[in-house]
Amino acid sequence: MSPPTLHQFRFSHYNEKVRWVLDHKRIAHRRRSYLPGMHILPMLRRSGQQQVPVWCDDGQTIAGSAAIIDHLERQHPEPSLLPADPAERARALEVQRWFDDEVGAPLRAAAFAEILADTAYMVKLFTGHTGPAVRGFYRLTFPAIRVAMRADMGLTPERAEQGLARAAEAFAFVVEHAGPSGYLVGNRFTIADLAAAAILSPAVQPAEFPYPPPQPPSPTFRRFLDRWADHPGAAWVRDMYRRHRDPSAEIAAS
Repeated sequence: MSPPTLHQFRFSHYNEKVRWVLDHKRIAHRRRSYLPGMHILPMLRRSGQQQVPVWCDDGQTIAGSAAIIDHLERQHPEPSLLPADPAERARALEVQRWFDDEVGAPLRAAAFAEILADTAYMVKLFTGHTGPAVRGFYRLTFPAIRVAMRADMGLTPERAEQGLARAAEAFAFVVEHAGPSGYLVGNRFTIADLAAAAILSPAVQPAEFPYPPPQPPSPTFRRFLDRWADHPGAAWVRDMYRRHRDPSAEIAAS
């Protein structure tokens, strides 16, 4: 039997949520990484839709980070990421939903509105796991891919400003709601903390993120990161990663 496989973008915060759960629960798995634009046809064939992450295990195919994490929590209940108390459990799931539905896409739009124009840096960011031939081809096709990405994310100046405002709201949220222990719900690490830290990670780039971006960052990316560098919410994200971002459970390719 082949091991379970996560189909992913390496840099995506939604994919990072699932990786973190897999690593936290020590679920051995393979990862298959795709390039934006070139992922669409494989995902349509595999899952009937075009987004990643997609989880394939023992004949089951599940798309979307929340659905995958719900499945993993049921199949691998320990260590649990859900509070035992029903009210706290509902609150933790609501925090995850808010970061997924209200923060993730606007934050992504704000980031890409600034950094997508830099072809050389974007190709480095997206193709770090590929060979020279693929990188060369992707660089040639990236202008068309950029147009498609801008259309798909609805990248307009207004959308970018909305994303920055929502990011500021999300950073303020974690500062306001972190208790004395630093956790958002109850007194231990839960899906609320994991989701919030993972979704905010593109604006922080914590050291423990498993696929660090090329260095040095492009000027546009540096400007985006500098907005939040000294924010207490960014410090909270770094703290969650430092305390709880587990080593990879990925099975090395043979």
